[in-house]
Amino acid sequence: MDADEMDVDEMDSPASASGSLSAFLSELAALHRRSSSSSATSPPLSLPSLTLLTSAAVSDSLFPRLAAAGLPASSLLAPLTSSFSSHPAPAAAAYLRLLLAPASPFLSLFSPLPFLSFLLALRKAVSSTADAQNPNSSSSHGNPRKRKNQRQQAAPRFPSFLPEALPLLADAAGKLPLGEHLDARRSLIDTATELAAFNVLAAILGSNCNAEALQDVIRALVPVVLSGAKSAARAAAVEFLVRKVVPLGGEEGEEGVRKVVEYLPRLLAMKAPEKTEARGLAVEAIVEVVQAMQPHEREGFTAFVVTMAKGKAKGRLFAVDMVLAMLPVLLPSEMDESSLGEGSWGLKCVRVLVERCSDTVGGIRARALTNAAQALDFLSERGVEVARLQEVMTIGNMDLGELLRRRCIDDKAAVRKAALVLITKAIGLIGRPVDESLLSAMGAACSDPLVSIRKAALAAISEVFRKFPDERVTKEWLQAVPSLVIDSETSIQEECENLFLELVLNRVCQAANLNLDDDSVNLEEVFPEGTLDFLKSICDGEVAPCIKRICASLGKKKKLRPLLATSLQNIVTISESLWLRRSKPIEKWTAPAGAWWLLSEVSSFAPKSVNWKFLSHHWKLLDNVGQEDTGKASSEGDPNSALWALDRVSLLQTISNVSMELPVEPAAELAHSLLTRIENFDMNLSEVDAHVKSLKTLCKRKAKTAKEGEELIMKWVQQLIHKAVASLDSYIKGTSQDSRGCSFFTPLTGKLKGRKGASTSKAMSEAVISVFTVGSLILACPDASVQGIIPLLHTIITSGNSEPRPKNLAGGDVSFKELAPSLYIQSWDTMAKLCLVDDKLAKRYIPLFVQELERSDLATLRNNIMIAMADFYVRYTALVDCYMSKITKSLRDPCEVVRRQTFVLLAKLLQRDYVKWRGVVFLRFLPSLVDESEKIRHLADYLFGSILKAKAPLLAYNSFIEAIYVLNDYTGHGGGFSESQGSQSSQGSQGSVRGSTLFAIGGTDERSRSKRMHIYVSLLKQMAPEHLLATSAKLCAEILAGVCDGLLSVDDAAGRAVLQDALQILACKEMRIHPSICTDNSEMDDEGGDGGTASALNAAKGRAVTQVAKKNLIQIAIPIFIELKRLLESKNSPLTGCLMECLRALLKDYKNEIDEILVADKQLQKELLYDMHKFEAGKEKASKDAAEAGPSGSSPGPGQGNVAAMATVRSVLKEMNRNVPTPPLHTMSVPKVKSVLGPGGLSASRRPAAVLESVRRLEPFGSDDEN
Repeated sequence: MDADEMDVDEMDSPASASGSLSAFLSELAALHRRSSSSSATSPPLSLPSLTLLTSAAVSDSLFPRLAAAGLPASSLLAPLTSSFSSHPAPAAAAYLRLLLAPASPFLSLFSPLPFLSFLLALRKAVSSTADAQNPNSSSSHGNPRKRKNQRQQAAPRFPSFLPEALPLLADAAGKLPLGEHLDARRSLIDTATELAAFNVLAAILGSNCNAEALQDVIRALVPVVLSGAKSAARAAAVEFLVRKVVPLGGEEGEEGVRKVVEYLPRLLAMKAPEKTEARGLAVEAIVEVVQAMQPHEREGFTAFVVTMAKGKAKGRLFAVDMVLAMLPVLLPSEMDESSLGEGSWGLKCVRVLVERCSDTVGGIRARALTNAAQALDFLSERGVEVARLQEVMTIGNMDLGELLRRRCIDDKAAVRKAALVLITKAIGLIGRPVDESLLSAMGAACSDPLVSIRKAALAAISEVFRKFPDERVTKEWLQAVPSLVIDSETSIQEECENLFLELVLNRVCQAANLNLDDDSVNLEEVFPEGTLDFLKSICDGEVAPCIKRICASLGKKKKLRPLLATSLQNIVTISESLWLRRSKPIEKWTAPAGAWWLLSEVSSFAPKSVNWKFLSHHWKLLDNVGQEDTGKASSEGDPNSALWALDRVSLLQTISNVSMELPVEPAAELAHSLLTRIENFDMNLSEVDAHVKSLKTLCKRKAKTAKEGEELIMKWVQQLIHKAVASLDSYIKGTSQDSRGCSFFTPLTGKLKGRKGASTSKAMSEAVISVFTVGSLILACPDASVQGIIPLLHTIITSGNSEPRPKNLAGGDVSFKELAPSLYIQSWDTMAKLCLVDDKLAKRYIPLFVQELERSDLATLRNNIMIAMADFYVRYTALVDCYMSKITKSLRDPCEVVRRQTFVLLAKLLQRDYVKWRGVVFLRFLPSLVDESEKIRHLADYLFGSILKAKAPLLAYNSFIEAIYVLNDYTGHGGGFSESQGSQSSQGSQGSVRGSTLFAIGGTDERSRSKRMHIYVSLLKQMAPEHLLATSAKLCAEILAGVCDGLLSVDDAAGRAVLQDALQILACKEMRIHPSICTDNSEMDDEGGDGGTASALNAAKGRAVTQVAKKNLIQIAIPIFIELKRLLESKNSPLTGCLMECLRALLKDYKNEIDEILVADKQLQKELLYDMHKFEAGKEKASKDAAEAGPSGSSPGPGQGNVAAMATVRSVLKEMNRNVPTPPLHTMSVPKVKSVLGPGGLSASRRPAAVLESVRRLEPFGSDDEN
């Protein structure tokens, strides 16, 4: 029979039924006699007897009946104590009833051990009740159905004693002599805290309130208050501290109690958890406690927090959150000037936030910046003036703008994001003008690899633009924001479009209903602030493609209002009217920059909003001025001519967009006008394409059928090509005749010479426009016949070559490259367009394009050919792929424009997988990381840091060793450049020596070494920890071991540079592997350390990688370093200093384990420690000498410190080796390596050959060709 059944049977007994006190007395007398005759433990009371004792009426009359029966009161204690384990709930209730009975012998019933048993029984009863009320608890998982049935049967039979026991305990706590029994008091406090019986704690403090009791209560409540989750118990505990504990620290209380209460929030602050959510709850609790305190106590706690902000990292992080929460407490809603005056606690709290924004820990910096943004909001709501806020946010000589600029370029992502959020909040404090460096930092953050930072940067710089739309801000905003329309994140694209609509297009719409006042003088006075500035900026060549895409996307989503087109027309009209009002010639007028261009982009989505009279008027105006000033502008260099040409192009595009809305007769008249203008071959080249496209659009839309439109287009295209061929042929023949017969004529002088020169210039200009027009026509109508133009273009692009030509071919003996370079360049461009539509022609001429790209001295031509080659790569991939090694040479072109164009075009081809990241391509992109142009460096950083890291993550690892050889132009053992060319025939196996040297950054000077190290570090940052580990092993096995074997010579400069680079790479901080390297940030850096399971896994991975790194260091690296050190010493090489510096960096993290690493040879251990110590001493002495020499005017050269240090090292090594030389490796005993090398020991080469050979055979982690 189990205990539950026994309890049920006992409840059915006659004693239970009668409930008589006499039966209980009889049972107690029997138990008393049994315990008196035996020393054994007293049996427990029965459940009916315990139930009887829980009655208040029975307990009140019990003790007189015990005296009458001759039983001592102490006879109750032993059986009742035994009952605590068998029937905890009724026994606990009975014990409390007996203690509180009127005639109770208090001292006889209360003793520490029975009281502790009572508290244990009470906890047990509460736990059992909780399990019974929770059917899903772990105790019922064995047989849920059986447990459920048992509970359903037993629940009605058991009385509930707990609701009765806890109030009785509170009553008893005030009467117990707990001051004499400290353990009993602590146990009672712990039990009451666990049961959330705060009335018990109040009773303890009410009856015996001293410092010791208060400390015990606070000690028990602190874990509940600082628990990481919200709960009723935590809220009740905080309320108890506020209402019961804090009032005890009043002036009438004891000194000790007041001290305890005063230190209560400090204790909570010291015990506060690190995790963000738990720390926030702790801050809330502390604020509630502090608010209930006296003013002097608040100030004392604030001083403690300010001091805490200068302590350890955990305390600084908590102080950053605490001072923000304390601001509402310290600064009332009605502030006066003294609230933020010098010496005030409010000012000190704000200063803590600003100072922690420059903390050494990234997580603290991020949290401080975030809290500073909230503090600014709070202070602004309190009515603090902007000037005072600027003073408050200034620390030393660093104002808020400088602080934000530094944090925007912080190396921690969380810090950068927080700084951008603070900029959004504090833009009113920064003031005008906004610092250029801060604007640049925000613009750079818009291209950050992290999506969250790009979003924050987008919001920050847009807020600046919203508040201060001046020219500088507008330019930076347009450079940074519109480009995000091609971002990989859809939400950023949408936000970019919405911001452009709000901040640019909607502002332009405000000009729709503006009128020109009589007293208006300048356009800036008429239109809203910044309108003309961003209209001028949007037509910039780099921004325009992105804005086109934004307008197209907004138009497709029907977000472009017709009011926008009306506003742009009004801007142009007001500008023209204001110009005429000043009585200025209309020929000198130009519309506001960007107005026509933006109208051309939005008109296709609102064609009915564009007025035909407006277009007709301005087309006639622009076209007439263009015809009258043709030639005049070019001869006089009129700056307006280019602007008029751009406006005509935009106007033609607008007309094309609204052509369906044009009347029939004006459309036909316009088409005839366009055709006439094209036939004259006298336009600006930028206008030709626009005229051809507009004429084609008009023909298509106004033709009755599609076939009729195609026939009409073909007719005038062939007509124009025929005239262009005639014009070009005439110019070539005339030039050829002039060159042949010029020596037989009398030289012209005076006016005749001027007329002849003008005629020749006009003929050449007409020929250039004719050639360009043919290229535009063939792209607009690829089916047109161009057989007549090809021989003429061939003549021009091959003029001046030594190849034989037919004698009857006109122009064969004229070098058009020297005589007419513009015609020469345009002929190449037109030939490229012809090749794009004719594959047979492309097969013949692509080799010529490659040859001209290599040998041409015209930067414009090289740039145009590079664009053509990119188009050829898309259209004829197989034909162009074999020339990739020659095409990539343009990455080192002397012209920056050509280099940047080549980089952008090849990067696009790589992204679209037309070009693969293999062979020389990857290696030739590396020097772009250290290009002289800042723009190219920025593009390269983005390509390698974002695009390449995601598309080919293993490429940096697989090509790292080869990159070292290529950058140093080393072609000996392992020289990667020639091998890669030989193995990749499709990528250009015929690379010349000039090509390999072109991409090398050779030399041992500081500038060359720093450039190479920057490239190496950029590649190392892309590698995972396991790749860093493998790279370290490959460096040791292929380069360091190659030097030991004599395969890599250090006698020549290139070999020394390779070895020096390898040593510097091994010693750099990016190569060092720590347990935290597997996580993006440590717990403290990641805003408080909410790592969770992922952080635990990453930490475990980091520890495993660190252990493997240590093993590799002992078994692979150290033996190679030992022999390399002996070799360099024998040659007295200056690289010994680099070797010692590398060894010092490698062993710096294992200072306490050097004995273990070099346990095989104590003498070698002493030598290495001595060498490293002396080397560091030499460097320190050299730096001191340089510092002392600096003020006197004899500052050392850039390499003087290293030279002095290395000289010291060489002298130390000679001194050490004079008496006790470092023995060769084959004579040493190295237990750590013996298991790897095998029983045969070291080979005759005095090097662990088996180890090195196994490392050399390391397979790459995978190929990126498939990516």
